[in-house]
Amino acid sequence: MNRKALGKGLGALIPDAADDMGAGQVRELPIAEIEPNSEQPRTRFDEEAIEELARSISIHGIVQPVMVRTKPAGGYRLIVGERRLRASKRAGLATIQAIVRDVDEAMSLELAMVENLQREDLNPIDEAHGYEALMEIAEVTQADVADRVGKDRSTVANALRLLALPPEVQEMLSDGRLSAGHGRAVLGASSAENQRALAQKAVSKGLSVREVEALARGVRKRRKAARSRRSDDPVVREWEERLQRILGTQVRIDRMGKEGTIRIEYYSDEDLERILEALATLEFHRQE
Repeated sequence: MNRKALGKGLGALIPDAADDMGAGQVRELPIAEIEPNSEQPRTRFDEEAIEELARSISIHGIVQPVMVRTKPAGGYRLIVGERRLRASKRAGLATIQAIVRDVDEAMSLELAMVENLQREDLNPIDEAHGYEALMEIAEVTQADVADRVGKDRSTVANALRLLALPPEVQEMLSDGRLSAGHGRAVLGASSAENQRALAQKAVSKGLSVREVEALARGVRKRRKAARSRRSDDPVVREWEERLQRILGTQVRIDRMGKEGTIRIEYYSDEDLERILEALATLEFHRQE
C-alpha cells in the first residue's frame, strides 16, 4: 500500500474490508486465541460503557466484526475492536466474529489509531498521542493525518499542541477534569509552573475556558510588567533569579537604600502551599 495515497478514514485505508464481509469471509474465532493490541492508542476505557455494550452483545450479538491479524507463533492479535472484544468477554461469549487481515505491525497500529481517532469519546491526550504516533508510523505530516482521519487540519494541530503541557496538566485532560479547550487556554500561561497553577485553579474553581484565557493573559501581562520594572542593579537581579530558582515562581525585589521589599507571586492556594513548604525547608536547613 502506498502510504502517501491518502483517503478519508478507516474505509480508505482498508477499502476491501466491506468486500471481505460481503463475500462471507468473516470468521468466528475463539476469543481465548485473540491477544489484545499492546499498542492500543486508547489508554482509558469507560467501564460503564463497556458494561452497556456487553449487555447489548448478550441480546443482539456483535453488530460489527473485530479485525485481527495472525501471529507467527499461532493465534491472533487484535487490530481494531478493543471495546467489542472486552465487552464480548464480559458477556461470556466463547467466540467472536472477526476479519483476519494480512498486515504488518506498523499497518496494524495505523489501522487501530485511525479507528480510535475517528471516535468522539477519545480523551484529548490519547487523541494527541494518536496523531503524533500516526505521523511517525506513516511518516506523514499533520495535514496528511487530518486527511486520513477525516478531521480539519486545525483540529490535529490544536490537539498536538496539548502535548506541550506539563504532565500534571495532561493528566487532568486525560481523566476529564479539564477539556481540550481548557488545555489550549492554559497553554497561554508563560511557563510550566504558571500552567500547572492555572490548571489547578481552573479545576478547583470550575472556571470556564474564557475565564482561563483571561487569567492566562493576566499572568502574561504581570510578568511583562515585572520585567519592565526590573532593577538595573545586577546584584538585585541576581538575588531575584536565585529566589526564583529556589521557589519556582516570579520574585521581585524593590530596593530602597539598604531596605526594601520582596514580592513573591503565587497563582493558587496549592501554589502558595508549595512555596511555604519551600521556605520551611530553607528554614530547616538554616537551623541545622
